[in-house]
Amino acid sequence: MRRDELAHILRAACDITNDPEILVIGSQAILASFSEDQLPANAVMSIEADIAFLDDADDGSTTKADLVDGGIGESSLFHASFGIYGQGVDLSTAHLPEGWRTRLVQFVDPQAGSSRAVCLEPHDLVVAKLVAGRPKDHDFALALLESDLIDARTLVERAELLDELPTTRRRVLGWIEKAAEGL
Repeated sequence: MRRDELAHILRAACDITNDPEILVIGSQAILASFSEDQLPANAVMSIEADIAFLDDADDGSTTKADLVDGGIGESSLFHASFGIYGQGVDLSTAHLPEGWRTRLVQFVDPQAGSSRAVCLEPHDLVVAKLVAGRPKDHDFALALLESDLIDARTLVERAELLDELPTTRRRVLGWIEKAAEGL
């Protein structure tokens, strides 16, 4: 995904929900910190952006995430027309290091319209991906490490801030240590 494509998704999400305060928590959050020209191919190959709202309802009613899914989600007319889509998610989707809210990065792009989107800081994003632990998440993390866009020591510090089960934290720290040895 390119920055202009993420901006298009954010503009559409803002229009659908009437809420400019958007949080990007998936891999494409990396586009707030780096341009697609700086990023390795593995970091920008996704065609979806995970969109959350800090104040989304969790009372069983229709949420802003539901509105995003219905309007610009997978298999929507938006997806068919543009080849990209927004996936509405809630904050529980990502397991993040303590203090992540203080490190959010604003997505600045005039094409984003009136949205005031923020994205996960790259190290927080990668730690969340490592908690998920899918092969594509490992590929994403390794590509950023190999490109020197993130730092293994900072990843370790952030992993130590995870409020997860000790086994999950150990798994994440083990992966970082092994990946750093290979650099």
